[in-house]
Amino acid sequence: MKKLDWYILKKFFTTFFFSIFLFTVIAVAVDISEKTDDFVASKLGATDIIMKYYLGFVPYIIALLFPLFVFIAVIFFTSKLALKSELIAILASGTSFNRMMRPYWVGGITLGILLAVGANFYLPVANTIRTTFEAKYVNVNSSYDPLVRSSRSIYFRIDSFTYAGIRNYDTAAKAGGPFFMHRIKNDELVYNLRAENIKWDTAIKNWRLQTVIERNINGMKEKVAFMQKKDMQFNFKPFDLSRDEYAKDKLTTPELKEFMALERLRGSEGLNALEIEQYKRLTTPLAVIILTIIGAAIASRKVRGGSGAHIALGIVLAVTFILMDRFSTIFSTKGNLPPVIAAWIPDVTFTFIAVYIYRKAPK
Repeated sequence: MKKLDWYILKKFFTTFFFSIFLFTVIAVAVDISEKTDDFVASKLGATDIIMKYYLGFVPYIIALLFPLFVFIAVIFFTSKLALKSELIAILASGTSFNRMMRPYWVGGITLGILLAVGANFYLPVANTIRTTFEAKYVNVNSSYDPLVRSSRSIYFRIDSFTYAGIRNYDTAAKAGGPFFMHRIKNDELVYNLRAENIKWDTAIKNWRLQTVIERNINGMKEKVAFMQKKDMQFNFKPFDLSRDEYAKDKLTTPELKEFMALERLRGSEGLNALEIEQYKRLTTPLAVIILTIIGAAIASRKVRGGSGAHIALGIVLAVTFILMDRFSTIFSTKGNLPPVIAAWIPDVTFTFIAVYIYRKAPK
């Protein structure tokens, strides 16, 4: 890295972080104006609102617009360099265009890694803070409420041959009942368990059953056992029974993979949304690198109209990327488009656009 590389890299990071900071302040101000009544009704102090809501909202809004603002920042500062003929001077000094792009690659990869680490491990923690607050104080009358006291009966598959059900499950108390479990082997019932109550024991991190009847069936023979209580090690936890539509946003990537494996085992529907979320945690950081190269190649040409023309073209491409991303997601979640294809369509398409624009850039 030479002095010229650090000069471009400094402008890259300075422009990006300033623009994202400025927009975040505006987003927070708009959000406060929209939720003022909810904050007043919650009777929480300013410190509580910041810690219990905006500590999660700010990372969420940053991650949401991260690729877009990388793109805009690259176009903005690069067009300024082109307008002042600094890029012409760099190329005229004998520096090749490929060599001049090195700091853009470094900056794009650095920001892409930053977004990847955040999206896979830290953003889910922020989403938990944000959605919990909204469910409790903002969306009180909406259909979504993960803290709802009582839910309908839940029926699910524990593994490939074991089925279970809980009636009147209370997500807040993490308890319900009656509970039943059947195990099928060779199309025959071989095991049956029924309990008056099932409850998650936070001390032992396990399920505790009350008033249990356990039946082991072997052909015409049957063994019955009665127990007042029984601790069971199931592969599902209270979170898996909460039916939280924002579950995919709250789980880190390792937790999301584990949750998806369990949902496949149960034969649950709606797995496409979970798979797309997993793939997008990889494709979105890659999009940061792709958009960085596109932005640099577009804005490196000195044109009449200066930054305005570059930014206008950049906004058109950004809107196209967002629309392509949204449509592919909808076609996958509501249709038959495979999630892996839906997640990669925007990146692959814009990779070809990046190659074309890069080749046409002034050398």
